[in-house]
Amino acid sequence: MSKVGKKPIAVPANVTVTVNGNDVLVKGKEGSIALAVLPYTSLEQKDNELLVTSEGGHKQANANWGTMRALLQNAVNGVASGFLKELEIQGVGFRASMEGNTLVLNLGFSHPVKFQPPEGIKISVEKSFIKIFGANRNTVGQVAAQIRSLKKPEPYKGKGIRYKGEVVKMKAGKKVAGATGA
Repeated sequence: MSKVGKKPIAVPANVTVTVNGNDVLVKGKEGSIALAVLPYTSLEQKDNELLVTSEGGHKQANANWGTMRALLQNAVNGVASGFLKELEIQGVGFRASMEGNTLVLNLGFSHPVKFQPPEGIKISVEKSFIKIFGANRNTVGQVAAQIRSLKKPEPYKGKGIRYKGEVVKMKAGKKVAGATGA
C-alpha cells in the first residue's frame, strides 16, 4: 500500500481537471499541464477531489500509484499558484540582468553568458537574486539547475551561483609551512 497514493487530491475552485482515457489535462490561472496516466493506475474524479487507484498487486503498480498521485498534485498546485526557485549570485563583478526575455549573466568569463528560458518559464532579476517562476515544477527545477551549472559555487572563496539558502562547504587554502617543518 502506498501512503502517498491513498490520499485524495483536493482540486481548487479555479482549477479544472479533465480525464480522457490515458491523458489528464489540468488547467488553471498559471497555464495548463498535460500528463499521461502511468500504467497500472486509474483516476476517479468526485466533486472537487481526484483519487488515484492501483490496478494490481505487484511492485511496479504500487510504485506507479504513489508517483502518479505526486505528479497530479504537483500539476494541480502548479496551475493554481505556480512554483518558484531562487538563485543567488556571489562574487566580485558577477551580475545578472534581463534583456527582453533573455537572462544575461556576467560571471567572470571573457564574454557575457546569455540564457533563453523555455516556454512557460518567467525569470526576473533583483539585485543579486534570480527568480525562476513557472507552473511545471520539473521545468522550474531543471532551469534553475541549468543556470546554476553555468558557474557552480567554488569551495575556496564561495564565488558562483547557488540556490538561495544553500550552504557551500568551504575548504582551507594553502597551509603555511610550520616553523619546524621542511
